[in-house]
Amino acid sequence: MGNLLQPGQAGTIESNDIIVTVAPAAAEDGIVIELTSPVMKQYGKRIREVITETLLEAGVKHAFVQANDKGALDCTIRARVQTAVARALQEGGN
Repeated sequence: MGNLLQPGQAGTIESNDIIVTVAPAAAEDGIVIELTSPVMKQYGKRIREVITETLLEAGVKHAFVQANDKGALDCTIRARVQTAVARALQEGGN
């Protein structure tokens, strides 16, 4: 596990959810997170931590992540990232 084959996406833009897209990135880029959230000032750092921790637990060290948060809890963020990674690891599409 670890090398993303294609972009993978999970989640919705509904209230209390987050939509996450993970895509392959060059090795020198590491993990790059582009985050949009109405609670960025209060929770932006924590959201980034949860995304990074979840990627590393899945063995993903190089990824470009776009996340559009709508107030998701940590457990929701983790589940969305895990699903997006699983989809990005599958051959043949989402």
